[in-house]
Amino acid sequence: MLVRPYGDTHNDGAVQLSFTLPVKNGAKANEAAKIYVQKLGFEHCEVVHSHPLSDSFTFFVVYGKSTVSIDYSAVVVDEGPDNDTLDMAGVNAFIENNIGRKIVVVGACTGFDAHTVGIDAIMNMKGYNHHYGLERYTLIDAYNLGAQVPNEKLIQKAVELKADAILVSQVVTQKDTHIENLTSFIELLEAEKLRDRFIVVCGGPRLSHKLALELGFDAGFGRETYAEHVGTFIVRKMLERKGGKS
Repeated sequence: MLVRPYGDTHNDGAVQLSFTLPVKNGAKANEAAKIYVQKLGFEHCEVVHSHPLSDSFTFFVVYGKSTVSIDYSAVVVDEGPDNDTLDMAGVNAFIENNIGRKIVVVGACTGFDAHTVGIDAIMNMKGYNHHYGLERYTLIDAYNLGAQVPNEKLIQKAVELKADAILVSQVVTQKDTHIENLTSFIELLEAEKLRDRFIVVCGGPRLSHKLALELGFDAGFGRETYAEHVGTFIVRKMLERKGGKS
């Protein structure tokens, strides 16, 4: 099935683009933005908004139409580690029936990243959007170390607490700094011969399960992820490592 965007009419190819050019705002800047979008392959281009960010930078919103279609039936998606997610009660019951003890999870937003919103949504007792965090799970001891935690400190704390799983949150992604930091984390674990000791999970707005696996993690979680998604993966992975079936 071939599909393409539409605005007013089905399959008219209408697209809205927003971007910044390093030019002074004005008529010439608007024309430059229009030409740029045309060079991207769009037709019937129109600059509908421009705003100076400074004396030499301008933000644009441009409408255009594309003739490009995609075969929707051929699209392959990164589904993530689990489709059949347990709720909080289900995760606790799974731990009780299959692991037989409390599990320990340690998490932090590492590196220079100062944003706790992601790790707090997964770990803090109140959670996010009516989804309780791992601290509320009766059979999980969850330790949230906060933000700007060095990778070395997170690993050290995980060893100290005899953690079963480590969660690494990354919100800042400029210039792929999150990839560099996550790669460093795995390299540190491997250098200390600790990689197989923990289940390691990363999460953030620009992370996917596929990318996480490529970087050496056991799983990755992106947008619209809650504590039960992470908790489900951890407990099933623990049982898998024990040689059991979930």
